[in-house]
Amino acid sequence: MWQQSHEKRLAHYFKLRPSGTISVKPFGFNILATLTSNSNPHKLLIRTILCVRGIKLWEVPTAPLVPHANLSTRLFWEPQCQTQLRHLQNEARITATIPPKLEGNWVSSRCEVRPGPEFLTRSYTFYQSPTRLFRALQHYYSDSECHIPTYSLVIMGKLRLRQASWITHGATEAEHHLHEVGMVIHSQKAVHHLATRLPSSCLGLKAGGHLVPHRFYELFNAKAEKDCLGALGLSMMELELLRVETHHHPHSRPAQEMFLGDVHTDWNERVHHRPTGYQEPLQNAMHHIHPCPMCALVYRSSEQHPPILPQSPSIPLDLNGNWVSQRCESRPAVLFLTRLFVFNEEQRTWEGTYQHYTDPMCRQPSFTLLASGHYAKVGQSVKVRGATELIFKVTQAKVIVYDQALLWDFNSTQNRRCGQAGGWETGVEQDITWMDGCDALGIRLPHKEYELFKMGVDHKGRPLLFSGERPTDGSSPDRPAKRPTSFQTPMVQCSKRVGVEPRYSSYSDHSTGPKISSANALHSSLILLTILNAWCWNIYVF
Repeated sequence: MWQQSHEKRLAHYFKLRPSGTISVKPFGFNILATLTSNSNPHKLLIRTILCVRGIKLWEVPTAPLVPHANLSTRLFWEPQCQTQLRHLQNEARITATIPPKLEGNWVSSRCEVRPGPEFLTRSYTFYQSPTRLFRALQHYYSDSECHIPTYSLVIMGKLRLRQASWITHGATEAEHHLHEVGMVIHSQKAVHHLATRLPSSCLGLKAGGHLVPHRFYELFNAKAEKDCLGALGLSMMELELLRVETHHHPHSRPAQEMFLGDVHTDWNERVHHRPTGYQEPLQNAMHHIHPCPMCALVYRSSEQHPPILPQSPSIPLDLNGNWVSQRCESRPAVLFLTRLFVFNEEQRTWEGTYQHYTDPMCRQPSFTLLASGHYAKVGQSVKVRGATELIFKVTQAKVIVYDQALLWDFNSTQNRRCGQAGGWETGVEQDITWMDGCDALGIRLPHKEYELFKMGVDHKGRPLLFSGERPTDGSSPDRPAKRPTSFQTPMVQCSKRVGVEPRYSSYSDHSTGPKISSANALHSSLILLTILNAWCWNIYVF
């Protein structure tokens, strides 16, 4: 739901550059830094940061995380929603290795919705090294439940893993090369639609020839220098950012998920977009969540026989209660966060807690945004069946800062109207409503957004809430034309009680604020170094 243009502004703190991408020399480089207690972190960093070159592609700046002393020893009662959020931070539950092991079959677990909207399922196969070949099946549909297939794409090529990403922590950068792409159309209606988009010369049709359902058409061939992908807007740039997670469960076998790069929300930017966030994950066909009936349907599919997912009854939108993130979520511009929403349908009020982190496991907090306001339901969406259009108004906001570099910037004389300059303290809440928002985070109050919500259920039968996907460029859907047509990672209902649970914090000890580990200190050093535009980054930019 509401994450305003502050995401774009936060790239100032959490990316190597405010805009564009960084290209690193083939051997990369390491940053060595020490951070000790000092009242002037600016001067300290200037003295202690050293830029050197390294030789290991898969090394990123890490250090042992120092857990909070009371986290594992104190017993305390927590509401169910807070328990769910802490459960996401359980280090023993989720592991991820760099470089990732890709071999095997990876499939969609539900009907996916991309900006446009586009409705599809995916089935990707990665073959063992040294061939590094892949075969991807993408099945497209005319409905939001993936019940009526229109056409399927067969995409074959080669993938080369490059190095650990310095832009998106925990991810691996890769290069892909397409060899061949083919298409099979599944209905006469789809034939008429695609005939207006695909020139007959691309498809090898003779004069007066027509497309025929169930016939294979070649759209791309690298050797023959044939390329007709532009008309479909097809891009496989999603393969250039990867992450594989293994989820360990005490009473069942581990499940594996593959996260591929995000798809740009602007169709015109999609082909050239280099991802910094993720899509919904694919499940390993042999080691997936249970139960997953969709996984089997997608796994057994082919370009001639696309999976036809069962229709489910439309669930009326009932927001009452508390909704929480199911996993550590990612956003473009290198943001990791968890969300906690509280809705009151009778009063049409909402409250949101957005806890931002500096790491992909959501264990090192950066800052918390607390927002609230009112909402109104507009009506059913014409573009996405089963979804509801809403208008949200944000009237109040508060911020809690944990990251030392961000704290120093807020307290500096260059503070651009964000709370009380010089009055920011670690772990202490500041109300930014009275200043009409926060320039440094790109927040304006009051603020209106045009949203898209949809209800669903997960594999355990629990209610899910899908909210509109945020624009990739970090802007806000502040007018009807920018209303989302796709969704973020769904949240799960953690309580039906209408009321506000105690605010979520990453730490059990609220009196002293979070303890800063050596890894977090190092990342804070990198953040502040970016803010200062230090000379050592420029050596490797080209």
